[in-house]
Amino acid sequence: MSEPPSIDLNLEHAVETQVAAESDRTQPAEDILNALRQLNPQSLGLSLPIANNGAVELSTQTQEPAPPQSEWDQLRAHLREKPFDADSWLKLVDLAEDSGDIEKIKETYEALLEAYPNTPSVQIAYLSHFLDNPESHKDVEALFKRFLNRSPFVELWKLYLTYVRRLNTGPNARDAIRQSYEFAINRVGQDKDSTEIWVDYIQFLKSAETTTTWEEQQKMDTVRKAYHRAVQIPMENVKKLWEDYQEFENGLNKITAKKFLSDLQEGHMQARTVLTQLQEHLTVLFPPPPPSKSARPPIWLPRQPTFNAGDKALAGRWRMYLKWEESNPLEIEEKDKTSLIARIQSVYRKAVVRMRFFSEIWFMAYTWTNSIGRTDEAIALLKAGIEANPKSFVLNFAYAEALEIQENYEEVHAVFNKFVDILRADLDALESRLSSTNGPTSSNPALQSGAADVSPPTSQPGSQSQGSSVNSQSSDEKNPKSKELVDRRTEYGIAWIVYMRFAQRSEGLKSKRAVFAKARKDRWTPWEVYEAAALMEYHCGKNVEIASRIFERGLENFSDEIDFVMRYLGFLISVNDDNNARALFERVIGTFPPDRARPLWEMWARHEYQFGDLAAAQKIEKRMSEVYPHDPPMKRFAERHKYQGADAIAVRDLGFVVSRGGSNASAPSRSNGTLGRTDTQLSLPSQPTSQPQPVATSSKRGASPDHRRREESRTSDYGPPSKRQRPASPPRERDRDRWDGPPRRRHGTPPWEREHRDGPPRRFKEEKEEDKGVVLPPVLSWFVGMLPPAAAFDGPVFRTDDLMQVFRTAVIPSSSSATRARSPPPPPPPRAGGRPPPDYGPYPGPGRRGRY
Repeated sequence: MSEPPSIDLNLEHAVETQVAAESDRTQPAEDILNALRQLNPQSLGLSLPIANNGAVELSTQTQEPAPPQSEWDQLRAHLREKPFDADSWLKLVDLAEDSGDIEKIKETYEALLEAYPNTPSVQIAYLSHFLDNPESHKDVEALFKRFLNRSPFVELWKLYLTYVRRLNTGPNARDAIRQSYEFAINRVGQDKDSTEIWVDYIQFLKSAETTTTWEEQQKMDTVRKAYHRAVQIPMENVKKLWEDYQEFENGLNKITAKKFLSDLQEGHMQARTVLTQLQEHLTVLFPPPPPSKSARPPIWLPRQPTFNAGDKALAGRWRMYLKWEESNPLEIEEKDKTSLIARIQSVYRKAVVRMRFFSEIWFMAYTWTNSIGRTDEAIALLKAGIEANPKSFVLNFAYAEALEIQENYEEVHAVFNKFVDILRADLDALESRLSSTNGPTSSNPALQSGAADVSPPTSQPGSQSQGSSVNSQSSDEKNPKSKELVDRRTEYGIAWIVYMRFAQRSEGLKSKRAVFAKARKDRWTPWEVYEAAALMEYHCGKNVEIASRIFERGLENFSDEIDFVMRYLGFLISVNDDNNARALFERVIGTFPPDRARPLWEMWARHEYQFGDLAAAQKIEKRMSEVYPHDPPMKRFAERHKYQGADAIAVRDLGFVVSRGGSNASAPSRSNGTLGRTDTQLSLPSQPTSQPQPVATSSKRGASPDHRRREESRTSDYGPPSKRQRPASPPRERDRDRWDGPPRRRHGTPPWEREHRDGPPRRFKEEKEEDKGVVLPPVLSWFVGMLPPAAAFDGPVFRTDDLMQVFRTAVIPSSSSATRARSPPPPPPPRAGGRPPPDYGPYPGPGRRGRY
């Protein structure tokens, strides 16, 4: 585009004037003029006005700034990024309501219902804008058609009936109103809060005008049928309904009333009994919504759980309530099974709305719906649950399995691909958040926390894994945030593993290999995926060579992961590939520091002890003694002669008594009618039977599992013994005595038993007269044996030690006027002297006294 001639002439004239004035400090005038002639001021967005002195004034023509966004627009943009921010939604609704713009109100409520579908309080607030406007009947009817189809909430149905009765006022409107009531009762008539609907319906039936005796009889029969249905439903004021029904029947005929009432008496009493239980359940599950700050109806929105104590308790109450409804407390007969199904279905529809972000509730709804043969409806529930919880493992896996059963393999691939994409994006977001929290120096939060602790002493090619420091044990312990990233990465690997399982069983190894090839290209794929792929090749394809190659490829990326190296070594041992197993051990054992390499040493040593010759066993013992100089010689000798955790040397030669969790090896006294102290602990429902039980060496309770883990993380069983507690510190002694029982002594459990990995840990105790057993009467022994396991208990958990301390220090009023606190019991008397029991403690070395 060319400029107007006048502008060009003025520009050249101004420039010539300026150049003549400042020729001593500018470029040649002709060069400047040529450059300026090539300029297009309009295309550059410049205006070049001429000043009074002939100089050119350059000014930038900037576009007008966009008008600032309103608060509603800002909130709407925020909610597009975070669609489940309940507080922001409520604020957005208030802004839309205050604006009075019906289009903005519609947009707000439609977006809100997209994020929280089927939420009754939102639907009612939305409808309230159109009910009073006679020109909005089409909008109201369209919304009712959308909302009522699957809504189990009585509040919405009440609003619908009110609208129908207000709209139909003519003499011919009774049929439409009656059909609306029947429609509502069939949907929500079983609800606890449906009393108002029933009462209005019965009054509506009674108000019908009749002209003949036959019509009057028909009306009475219709009213009687309505009463019969209503008085057997556990709803509010059912007792008042029963009284009204008695009055109705007695007003017609006292003789027939007696028969009708006696027939319904049992069902009505059952309904009143169930109502009491139902109120106990629902009082907690349906709290009243928060009051509205404006004239709109109050809105309640479900919140995303943090799985704190309150969230877990709420989920537990819902589980209990749903199972209670499934148990048919009303004892509905098989012939009325349709009514029972409708009731439970309504309950589950409420549950998935109220607990929208709890995957467990969705899965329960899917399981029950699938169990009654409604497969399509069950799959639709899973899809809706995934929309609300896209990161849910249980819902995505269940949906994939349901599609797999239908042999819809293409859709299953789509489900898994979408799921891993969501998890990958979640990992990237978590990494960015942790990086911004820890500092901008590294994109990996764990690289700063423990990289120096986990670097191997000697570097080898391929020793640095892809993001391997994220999985390092040392960094996990030092940085809890990196531990969160490690856990998320492992969970991400589970999704890939389940995907590979589906591909292998449905489409064969070729499809599984294609999935594994995609997983290998992902930087977040953990070592578990490599192990799973290798084992599938071995067990499903019977191909040891391919499995070994996958393990070897994984070793290139995860050579500093001790767990993966142990899996690889264990695999080679299991397939009897001794040469490669030995080569792998020698290749990796020097890359780990001694504290991390001990599991590898122990695994290879057990292999040599069981299947190698004596020279090989002695050689590995010598090498281990150089790496772990504090280990006593008897420890290695005892390890060499153990099998499946049975240590005859400790029991027969050193006099220890081993107590096996769940076994009968340490219960010889049962034949004499006694129950050993350890067996008593195992019989009581204090812990799940699958967990090893601590063995008490005194009358005090053993350490809790959490405290024991903390204690063992502070001390090493293979290092020098910890210093004994001095007698001059009674508070610390009492505190340790409270949680750990008697003080730990050198002459106790063989320390390596606590790290034995072949089976459950075993505890040794000194055989003393007071520990031989506690005689229980046969009745108590039978009662203890009949108690359910600890896993069956789902109530609150109390620390018994704290309760006992409260009882010890409680102030108990006495009959006398003077009341004083009970003093705590005196400490237990010191143990009697004598020779200490034998131990496997560290070898003291020359020049020190010791047993070995």
